[in-house]
Amino acid sequence: MMDHPNSAAPVHVVGGGLAGSEAAWQIAESGVRVVLHEMRPVRPTEAHHTDGLAELVCSNSFRSDDAANNAVGLLHAEMRRLGSLIMRAADAHQVPAGGALAVDRDGFSAAVTRALAEHPLIEIQREEVAVIPPAEWGNVIVATGPLTSAPLAEAIRALTGMDALAFFDAIAPIVHRDSIDMSVAWFQSRYDKVGPGGNGADYLNCPMTREQYDAFVDALIEGEKVDFKDWEINTPYFDGCLPIEVMAERGRETLRHGPMKPVGLTNPRDPTVKPYAIVQLRQDNKLGTLYNLVGFQTKLKHGAQMRVFRTIPGLENAEFARLGGLHRNTFLNSPKLLDAQLRLRAAPHLRFAGQITGCEGYVESASVGLIAGLCAAANAQGRELPPPPPTTAFGALLGHITGGHIETIDAGPRSFQPMNINFGLFPPLANPPTRKADGTRLRGNEKTVAKKQAISARALSDLDRWIADSLRIARAA
Repeated sequence: MMDHPNSAAPVHVVGGGLAGSEAAWQIAESGVRVVLHEMRPVRPTEAHHTDGLAELVCSNSFRSDDAANNAVGLLHAEMRRLGSLIMRAADAHQVPAGGALAVDRDGFSAAVTRALAEHPLIEIQREEVAVIPPAEWGNVIVATGPLTSAPLAEAIRALTGMDALAFFDAIAPIVHRDSIDMSVAWFQSRYDKVGPGGNGADYLNCPMTREQYDAFVDALIEGEKVDFKDWEINTPYFDGCLPIEVMAERGRETLRHGPMKPVGLTNPRDPTVKPYAIVQLRQDNKLGTLYNLVGFQTKLKHGAQMRVFRTIPGLENAEFARLGGLHRNTFLNSPKLLDAQLRLRAAPHLRFAGQITGCEGYVESASVGLIAGLCAAANAQGRELPPPPPTTAFGALLGHITGGHIETIDAGPRSFQPMNINFGLFPPLANPPTRKADGTRLRGNEKTVAKKQAISARALSDLDRWIADSLRIARAA
């Protein structure tokens, strides 16, 4: 725990998802009391299945853990340096997933819930906050996520004087491992890549011929879909989480260049024949009894899902532990509404964190919660935290959310949409690498790889300096 005196007035955190849980942890670890408000199970949502804090409602993957070559892996590393509870729980409950960090979702949620419940400075209140928290609360973080309850969402819209934006997010189905036909499927990670907790053979692969693929695409397009309510019809999807049937509708080859790409994989039963397409399944729990269909978010009705997905070779007798689903996500026009400290300009006692701010992804949501928590803790201690450098993953993501990196007009930023962390959000290198360590010139993809690695190295160096200068905490090992 950080060495700060206990603050008399607590910080209130509304929402016990990834962002709210991380924010509460960071505040308490800074020596400030926290009241964490979570409405489940008093008021359930359409997507959650438990009352656990930090429940994962979509994929169980935190995506790449490669800090040198991938922006989300870099964000993982930055969060670990700041003592992230979410990353600690993820590391403790990882399951094999090639080059990705995936977790046993139940063990992960239980670990986060237990850590917060046992912290002496955190009080968890199971209740719905249906109105704007009063100014008397003094220091508040709203981290209610993409499934903000209707009364609170309406109160936020009324307060900001403008409509919140929205998009649909879809959930992939999960199947029982023992119902997969292993005379058809085989274990292999793409390019045999070994990731955290894995061995290079972490995915189940189901091959398709061209005829099978064409029939599958036709079935996806023709399958019965979930009906939209009138107010949902014009809500856009987030491109990083498109339903698989929407991808199929965009072109017959779209899936072969997306989640069903057949590259980096060889069928050991017939190595000379290259599958036309491949469906991958990733382990979803620690026991290895459940696997989710990677990239198979869907809005097909349940009957259509079982019928269509059982046409996949190896899944003819698949038993589903959970079918896919669809829910509506809401997010703020944050560059217009929030300042650099994530405070609502119209009510500065309120900070926002997580997906409601317009970031996308588990790790991104938690990281914004982490920064919001540090900012709120500093405020409770009578100081203001300098923002993380824009050269870091934290700073790059905050730049996207608060509009520091895009041109604005009087009406606000142009086309603000949710986004995952990516190297395109980072400031360019002053001197991009042009040569290898041996002095020879970088060529082709070597330049891209070297650039990413240089951006990552710069980010971690600048973050360490920011931690030492601004937080006065020990650097992570």
